[in-house]
Amino acid sequence: MNIEEVMSEHTKHLLRLAYFYTKNHQSAEDIVQDVFITFYHSNYTEDGKMRAYLSRMTINKCKDYLKSWHYRRMQLHDFFEQKGTLNKDALVVKDERMTIGEAILSLKLLYREPLILYYYEELTLIEIANVLKLPINTVKTRLKRAKEQLKPMLEDEWEVLLDGSN
Repeated sequence: MNIEEVMSEHTKHLLRLAYFYTKNHQSAEDIVQDVFITFYHSNYTEDGKMRAYLSRMTINKCKDYLKSWHYRRMQLHDFFEQKGTLNKDALVVKDERMTIGEAILSLKLLYREPLILYYYEELTLIEIANVLKLPINTVKTRLKRAKEQLKPMLEDEWEVLLDGSN
């Protein structure tokens, strides 16, 4: 399989994965581009697990990015920029937070990882444990806690969630 085929098959998946880590489209694109460059220069042998291999590379590069000076500088800049803006009307704020994606992005990375891999990437618990290099019970616990944290964020906005839980 050549690099063009690999890129066309996996780009969308890796971009979504990188975005859920970085919360920034440009950074996600840069990370995925870097993953493909690294993959091109590696001596990967085809053994049927390319998606997992590329996902692991993307996750590692995202974690490196989140530790980087550039990311911390951007966070600090955004913090001071938000302090200077006027408070938004409560209805506008509530309207901005009406999507599941935003709710998921508000979770800590610790809980966001297994949630994304389970629901968006449709990996099994065993596959998630292998990708994250964690015990399966840790993955189960983090998924449960992530759902518990999401429920209060979403139940006010989506009444459908109340029907199944009561």
